[in-house]
Amino acid sequence: MAKPGKKGIARILKATQYSWQGLRAAWKHEAAFRQELLLALIGVPLAFWLADSQSELLWLILPLFLIVIAELVNSALEAVVDRVGHEHHELSGRAKDIGSAIVFVSLLLLVTIWSIILYY
Repeated sequence: MAKPGKKGIARILKATQYSWQGLRAAWKHEAAFRQELLLALIGVPLAFWLADSQSELLWLILPLFLIVIAELVNSALEAVVDRVGHEHHELSGRAKDIGSAIVFVSLLLLVTIWSIILYY
């Protein structure tokens, strides 16, 4: 059964509005998001300068976007856990640690891909 609400272009416009609200909230409340977005804003033009082919360009840019995506997921996860409660709970800690690990693995991917492309 379909959820009630907007349909068609109105739904797309509303979803876009929610997405922009999420990006603004991440920028306002998450220092790590600001830092990783800055990394992407520096890294993308650098990738255009360093890449020898379109394929290399895509491989250099992809992990930059993945880092930003990972940080958004981590920030959303942390917000939900904090909404539930601030007292220590093993599952809350595990969820936050796993969210942090998502960001860490995406940073490792960035270092690996950039190292391979720049070394060879």
